[in-house]
Amino acid sequence: MSRILAIDYGKKRTGIAVTDPMQIIASGLTTVPTHGLMDFLLDYVRQEKVERIVIGHPKQMNNEDSESMKYIVPFMNQLKKKLPDVPVELFDERFTSVLAHQAMLAGGLKKKARQNKALVDEISAAIILQSYLESKRGM
Repeated sequence: MSRILAIDYGKKRTGIAVTDPMQIIASGLTTVPTHGLMDFLLDYVRQEKVERIVIGHPKQMNNEDSESMKYIVPFMNQLKKKLPDVPVELFDERFTSVLAHQAMLAGGLKKKARQNKALVDEISAAIILQSYLESKRGM
């Protein structure tokens, strides 16, 4: 089997999560500076079998795309060109940052750790991926 990779894209840094090869569990992988994201992904896909890449789709409460899409669409198009054999799709990411903070609180992380924006981005990517997995399983 192969992995599914999820991206919580940000202008400065991007959280990345990945499934296990059986695609059962989503785990935070890392956070990378966005300017180095493409190189990181290309290296990762060379080393690991990745079946699909899921990018968090930022939407507003009225279901319209948020302003962040103006950065995500060009990145997504470039990713599709560089990795033509790996499907890339968007998945609704509303509330993932809130859920990430709640998960950090529930996990007992101290305030300083909860203020680590890179950790929030990584957890957000894991939440996007877990939600994606659950939606495909019909949960």
